Amino acid sequence: MRQAGRKLGAASGKSVHCAEPGCVVVMSSMVETKQMDRQKIVVALLSVLALVAVCAVLKAAQSVVLPLIIAWLLSYILGPVVTAMTRRRIPTGLAVTLVLLLLLGICYLGGLFLHARVMSFYAAYPQYQDRVMALFKTFTSRWDLPYDPLEGINWGPWLGERLKSTAGSLLSFTSKLIMVIIYLVFLLLGKPYFKYKLQKAFLEERASQLSAIIGSISTEIGRYLFLQLLISLVTGGCVWIALSALGVDFAITWAALAFFLNFIPTVGSLIASIPPILVALVQVEGSIQLGVMTAIALFSIQMAIGNGVTPKVMGERLNLSPVVVLISLVFWGWLWGIVGALLSVPIASTIKIVCENIEGLKPISTLMGSGKRFRKEALVQARSGSA
Repeated sequence: MRQAGRKLGAASGKSVHCAEPGCVVVMSSMVETKQMDRQKIVVALLSVLALVAVCAVLKAAQSVVLPLIIAWLLSYILGPVVTAMTRRRIPTGLAVTLVLLLLLGICYLGGLFLHARVMSFYAAYPQYQDRVMALFKTFTSRWDLPYDPLEGINWGPWLGERLKSTAGSLLSFTSKLIMVIIYLVFLLLGKPYFKYKLQKAFLEERASQLSAIIGSISTEIGRYLFLQLLISLVTGGCVWIALSALGVDFAITWAALAFFLNFIPTVGSLIASIPPILVALVQVEGSIQLGVMTAIALFSIQMAIGNGVTPKVMGERLNLSPVVVLISLVFWGWLWGIVGALLSVPIASTIKIVCENIEGLKPISTLMGSGKRFRKEALVQARSGSA
């Protein structure tokens, strides 16, 4: 026994003297525990390295991976349309072609529209720049400042060049849409047959279970993306009506900006409200009343849609924690820029839906949620228990 104890002590790196009968069992369990702890540390370190490697690959392969992500998300919106057309005995190739032609037409017209809007604002930019400089000079003289805070800042030409480059990038994004279309073609062509491939690849019970999980994931993601698109359209329409009624210049441009940035929660709607408010402040010389009314109108729209319409339409099922939204926004924005920021919430919602429909990953989905429903349930239970 003592020799066994000494061997175990040598294996663990310590000098151990054992005279009890159960000492060998105890020391053996201690060694196994230490080995398991070391394995857990190794697995954790390898997981961190794998995560860093995946981030590096996603960053380096942005030009290839990003169109694939966009095509994958679009397939959840367009896939049901293709499936419905094939059920009506329309050939799959023809159904995919018709859907893609419609998508291409919408994207092309949208790209031309955005390019024209940005260029029209760029043409009127010098006029607004002069008004901004005059407004700052008025405030500087009224406050009797010893120096001009804008003196030496040549931000006007820089901003003008940025507007021009933005218009060019919008047009280039439309021209690069061909890669998204290529990915989307293959995804849509395979969607109607995926269920049958599952039935052949797995046993009947397993295939039915996988088909139910994948169907639930596809339905929830498609529903989320469609509702988010609908809410963004309503937001852009309300912004256009409000700004047109107030007489703010480039009302339709700011409505399009609100539509796109509404996909970015909280931050996007705030950013979309800043340009029209600034334009309204300098649109009428010597008066800030239009700017104040514009700010009130835009913030009222964002509050009504963000706190009233969106929760009722989306429900509690897809609510995300603000921390998850922030982390997703920062991470994907850092990784892929403005396009990553636009896709951050759909990607986070997709991850949450996938975790929610897989039994072993449900705790992750619960932690990613806002927790409002669980708080209400806890309060109800506490009241019923006290009663």
